[in-house]
Amino acid sequence: MKRLAFTAALLSSPLAADDHAEASTDDALAAQVSEERLRADMDTIVSFGTRHTLSTQTDPNRGIGAAINWALDEFRRIGATCGDCFEVQSVERLIEADGRRIPTPTLIRNAVAIQRGTERPDEVIIVQGHYDSRVTDPLNGTDDAPGANDDGSGSVMILEASRILSQQKYPSTIIYALLTGEEQGLYGAGILADWVEAQGMTVKAVLNNDMIGNSCGSDGFCDAKHVRVFSEGLRADSTARLRARQRRFGGENDSPGRNLSRWLDDLAADNPDGMQVRQIWRTDRMGRGGDQIPFLDKGYPAIRITVSVEDYEHQHQDLRVEDGVTYGDTVDELDFDYLTRASQLNVRALHKLAMSPMPPKVSADAAVRVDTELSFAPVSGADAYRIFARRTDEAYWRDERPLGTKGEQWEPMITLENGQQPAEIVRYSVPLRGDDWLLGVSACSSQGYCSPISSAVPGGAFEPVAQPEGDSE
Repeated sequence: MKRLAFTAALLSSPLAADDHAEASTDDALAAQVSEERLRADMDTIVSFGTRHTLSTQTDPNRGIGAAINWALDEFRRIGATCGDCFEVQSVERLIEADGRRIPTPTLIRNAVAIQRGTERPDEVIIVQGHYDSRVTDPLNGTDDAPGANDDGSGSVMILEASRILSQQKYPSTIIYALLTGEEQGLYGAGILADWVEAQGMTVKAVLNNDMIGNSCGSDGFCDAKHVRVFSEGLRADSTARLRARQRRFGGENDSPGRNLSRWLDDLAADNPDGMQVRQIWRTDRMGRGGDQIPFLDKGYPAIRITVSVEDYEHQHQDLRVEDGVTYGDTVDELDFDYLTRASQLNVRALHKLAMSPMPPKVSADAAVRVDTELSFAPVSGADAYRIFARRTDEAYWRDERPLGTKGEQWEPMITLENGQQPAEIVRYSVPLRGDDWLLGVSACSSQGYCSPISSAVPGGAFEPVAQPEGDSE
């Protein structure tokens, strides 16, 4: 193993010098989000009348078939502006009748555009939203269902993000996905998750945007400053062995999705005038679900981004006026300024994630010792690694390193001598007692883009949990 060189302090590292340039790029990309284009795309997708999964797939002007065809064509038009940098395809499957919300065999089609990474094309970030809509009866595929907020808002954001980011080149791959079948049982997301797995892709992050276009709730309470970000605690792909190890070593609050949520919160806080994040530490809303769940089930880091407060009178409702109350998910109920700022947050996040390396898989040895030895394999594209700490009863990683067990300073940054990767495993001793502290590591590129933190706990790695036969549930 090659010798490691350590910086004197975080602020003296070369990465700190890149912070300003990095922020300038983020600001420039976010500033390109156009409310006018968001409105135009919204008008287009609402014009299909309904995008219900069970609606017509053959009418050229109405229903989910026409809507998906338009989205595929729009991705192709966007790809043409960057030298055909998109691979556009319909990721689809025929779903048999399920006795619930699929009464007859139905073709589920997802509109997908793939922007391949230049260095690590199998390392992917997925930004997705569901394209289908519904009214009160989940089997009503004929009546108008505008689905402006749920989830036309996420859909038009994805189109806008693809327009902006397609003009850049990234080490990692970005997948832009408009999913269908969500309202019928998360079918489109399940199909895409299966497809990603079959391609052998390494998933860095899934940003599921579902309802990001209104700022007031059905009770009249408004919050235009925040989106909520939902993340799982205990991993959906956990095993009996992993649960036993977490009982001994911790990790119940350190899933990759939870650390992705923390990362997005920090990203938003760096831009105080932009959209801020309110972290919600559960997989989804009470008794509800979303398209992040099929990815979590496979062990991929995924979060749900959604409005701060929900308006139930304009969600899953027939278009009507009843007792003086107007119901229905219509365009006039949207807050386009809110949608624009939520879109800007997504653009910032996608840019940083696509530029950063994968988080490393970190382990900690702290039994019967006064320090903690971290070890991890180096990751492609990383020139340095940042170490973070928090006490076991703290929710967030500390911005500043704590003093060591003897009150000493220690180095939070590992840089590799002459930019070279070590041949085997990186090992570094942190002077903190592992009984009292949680540690994590972020991988940073030479341009200063750093990954979400990977916790040095069982189940903390940004990869699926190994599933020994008979060990999973």
